[in-house]
Amino acid sequence: MREDQRSEAAPDHDAEFLAALAAALDGAAAYPHERLRQAWRTVCLNQFHDIIPGSSIAAVYAESLAQYAAVQAEALEVRDEALGRIARRTGGDLLVVNPTSFERCDLAFWPDGDTGGAAVLRPDGRPVAVQAVDGGLLLDAGPTPPYSVTPLDMAPPGTPVPVPQQANALTCTPTLLENEALRVELNEAGDIVRIYDKINAREVLPAGSVANQFQAFEDRPRVPDAWDIDIYYDDRCWPAGPAGQVRVVEGGPLRACLEVRRRILSSELVQRISLAHNSPRLDFDTTVEWRERHILLKVAFPLDVLAPAATYEIQWGNVQRPTHRNTSWDWARFEVPAQKWVDLSEGGYGASLLNDGKYGHDVHDNVVRLTLLRGPTSPDPTADLGHHHFVYSLLPHAGSWDENTVGQAYALNDALIAWPTGRARPAAGRPGRAIPFLAVDRPNVVVETVKGAEDGRGVIVRLYESQRRRGTFRLEAGLPVLAAWHTNLLEEDQEPLDVEGQTVTASIRPYQIMTMRLELEAEPKETT
Repeated sequence: MREDQRSEAAPDHDAEFLAALAAALDGAAAYPHERLRQAWRTVCLNQFHDIIPGSSIAAVYAESLAQYAAVQAEALEVRDEALGRIARRTGGDLLVVNPTSFERCDLAFWPDGDTGGAAVLRPDGRPVAVQAVDGGLLLDAGPTPPYSVTPLDMAPPGTPVPVPQQANALTCTPTLLENEALRVELNEAGDIVRIYDKINAREVLPAGSVANQFQAFEDRPRVPDAWDIDIYYDDRCWPAGPAGQVRVVEGGPLRACLEVRRRILSSELVQRISLAHNSPRLDFDTTVEWRERHILLKVAFPLDVLAPAATYEIQWGNVQRPTHRNTSWDWARFEVPAQKWVDLSEGGYGASLLNDGKYGHDVHDNVVRLTLLRGPTSPDPTADLGHHHFVYSLLPHAGSWDENTVGQAYALNDALIAWPTGRARPAAGRPGRAIPFLAVDRPNVVVETVKGAEDGRGVIVRLYESQRRRGTFRLEAGLPVLAAWHTNLLEEDQEPLDVEGQTVTASIRPYQIMTMRLELEAEPKETT
């Protein structure tokens, strides 16, 4: 799978946000209610309890995968139509979209991108550093505001532009990945034997340990295969053998990457381990040709961290589970379902393991493991066989987890979008400019969803409190707010909210999920 496909991981979410922005910018632009409604009906149909965990027969997955592909195609079409309308307001040759609630400094990927030798410029005229990679270009577009669209321009040939600021130094050899934040050392077998956090002067791994170790376990539960994992699965373990090949595939200046090829039992693994120049996040982009039956595959990260409990993200919040097995209750919780991240932290330091779609975890003592694949034979004798692609990341950090862990997990799951406009220009000489749509002033308040209201009246914003804190926050809109209300999940107005100009003020409780309606003043209709 090419990297650009990662940007399609949340197509409905991104399409809703961009369609809502396009409609808000121009009151004459219709929000595609029925198209998105039908897409969500199909997604919800496939949230059936046997489809999700992998306990259906093969025919069910053939049908559901085809339906998901159709949903993705429809959502991308809605997204692109919305971006076309937005480009008429922003101008620019290339739009960089941040579809999350966090300011982003990660790299954007432009599929099949080619500048033709021209410099890429931000709206303020500063140059953008780029790097050619497989399938396109990486761009360091600088800080992008939450829920925003930023136009970039290609400077005409011969235009004098300042040289992009030199990216932070990257080192990449078959046994070393290093930037200003991390030093990652590998042995001759392709195993990670040291991760040194340069910012916090801290060893991440215990002495003598191996991180990112693939482990295969015999998996024969007492009940039918696909429904359960029994605690005795780890009685027999086969670690992956030494790498057959380790080579440098990207040397910077924006990202350094090693490709590691190895086998485990009868299956083949290809992994691209990468560091961006400006990030402490270590990414593992993984492809597996899976050929195992009755085998459970995990990847293990031993951490030099002492903690009696680990924190696991769930939708709209998080839970804690013990890292010991002192009681029968602890034993029963040996495998923990979680969403985008799990974290292990002691008083002043920790690390988060992020993922883009693998929901089984276990943390015992100081070893964090992510469940990657299984090989059940009932009810589907061919379950999971074949090609798999997924990404997970290790994020060392000072202190405990916070908005940085949450934000990096969102970034991994919903990449920045780089979208060529075909040299769209603003109407009536309007200058090109970035458009920030929505942002909150409290890092613990996460805007999860932005969409058009089902009744056509304004924009619906769904947000939640992520760090068990209460207080008042301010939601800043990119357009004047005429009125705002709390609503219920059916988008029925409850009490009004305080509004001043483009700002809405509200109070939130720990882990509260809040839905609000904003009525925005549309910009004047564009003219030709």
